Amino acid sequence: MVIFILKRLAFAVLTLVVATAIAFVLVQLSGSTPGGVALGQAATPEQVHAYNVALGWYDPWVVQYANWVGQVLTGNLGVSLIDGRDIAADIAKRLPVTAALAVFGTLLSLVVGVVMGIVAAVRGGAVDRVLAATSGILLSLPAFWVGVLLVFLFAVQLRLLPATGFVPLQTNPEAWARSLVLPVLTIAITSAAGIARQTRASMGEVLTQEHMRSLRALGTPTTRIIYVHALRGASLPILASIAVQFIVLFGGSVVIEVLFALPGIGQAMQSAVGSADLPFVQALVLVATVVVVIVNLALELMTRALDPKLRAS
Repeated sequence: MVIFILKRLAFAVLTLVVATAIAFVLVQLSGSTPGGVALGQAATPEQVHAYNVALGWYDPWVVQYANWVGQVLTGNLGVSLIDGRDIAADIAKRLPVTAALAVFGTLLSLVVGVVMGIVAAVRGGAVDRVLAATSGILLSLPAFWVGVLLVFLFAVQLRLLPATGFVPLQTNPEAWARSLVLPVLTIAITSAAGIARQTRASMGEVLTQEHMRSLRALGTPTTRIIYVHALRGASLPILASIAVQFIVLFGGSVVIEVLFALPGIGQAMQSAVGSADLPFVQALVLVATVVVVIVNLALELMTRALDPKLRAS
């Protein structure tokens, strides 16, 4: 196990290097320069050139990338070219917003999706067809459209929840929870269907296996067969689906954050790309890659723990 973890950590480091190097090259090829972004159109070419020289923009790419990595290893992600704010501090404020969306959205879609999938696999017949049709409809719904409908219903018509905005947990826990309800519901409604389909397929396959029939013949309670033996056997593809779902939510929550005016990582990425804030873009790519690496590492460890064949290898 120790060797396995060390190999995966080495691969994680390599993934970080490759992803950040690609982002670095794309930034260099973007056509924008730090001086042009920071000083604006009113600056003269000489002023822009002097600004870029001071930052080492014209140094070889390898040197620039090495300097950036060394800076990151000290915890310094640089400053924004737009307003000079500290990037690390800004990301630290935004990270809990996106993390809360991704975690709670994944958990709710997990519960709903797994329950739908198990019911469809166990009951079969008309129930299976109805749930399959329901999941198909949910998969086709755009997240933005679902969010608008939820805002209209719960914020405009019923006035039960805020339509937009975010309140930090430490400021007001109740208001924090209320500000997350509609975004999390939007995520769960549009994400649970994929998990439901994966659960249905995995459970349906496991329930037809020989050892399941043996457990029934031995008089094992049905609930234990379904929720212990069958669910454990079907858990690997379900876990993979959940991990992918979390990564997608964390890295692709721009639509949700913009719709509900949430100051998260997705909103920051949209703003940074739109304003060509090059250091901010690189820092956000680094953060997103770290999250992907951590989730994949956790998934591999859980897969190894749940699969007897992998534990024995």
